[in-house]
Amino acid sequence: MSRAAVPSLPSRHPIGEQLPALYADDDFAQRFTAGLDTVLAPVFTTLDNLPSYFDPRLAPADFLAWLATWVGGADDPRWPLALRREAVAGAVELHRWSGTRRGLVEALRLVLGVSADITGDGGAAWSSTAGGALPPAPADEVLVRVWPRHGGAADSAHQVDEAHQVDADRVLALVRSLCPVHTICRVEVLPGPPTSEEGRQ
Repeated sequence: MSRAAVPSLPSRHPIGEQLPALYADDDFAQRFTAGLDTVLAPVFTTLDNLPSYFDPRLAPADFLAWLATWVGGADDPRWPLALRREAVAGAVELHRWSGTRRGLVEALRLVLGVSADITGDGGAAWSSTAGGALPPAPADEVLVRVWPRHGGAADSAHQVDEAHQVDADRVLALVRSLCPVHTICRVEVLPGPPTSEEGRQ
């Protein structure tokens, strides 16, 4: 990230106008300070717009990667700009749901642009009856079914080819990074939303 001189960008605070009157008509002094104005103009412009730099929906594109590191958000320069902005903007909210079904579904939507259905709870079980028999052992496998999303502007940003293919390896890598370490996760890629028969098994 850098802020360099911008051609023809005027300074809001020209140095030459702030010199003593003795230098107002001094050609060398005015030309010399005009060169400094060229260097300082981007600095003043950045400071004047500083609040926008901290809003991922307004920040300059080259600032997004740095902003993403502040909030622990996902960012990939290869993604469309609209998607990068959405991923950074939603990062803090996504952290609230880390390790949950909702968090995983939202992360898959936000980062990879796919819809997801998740079955299984990773082996958690409990009983509300004191001294009662232990509940049956739950399945320790989490099944993550994903399919392409269609229709929204943010979704279209993910559509990298006309067939709207889902990259199963990227899905599996993301699922493994977000699921608790003790869980076994399996990923299925579907062409569309599961039917009631396939269902939410």
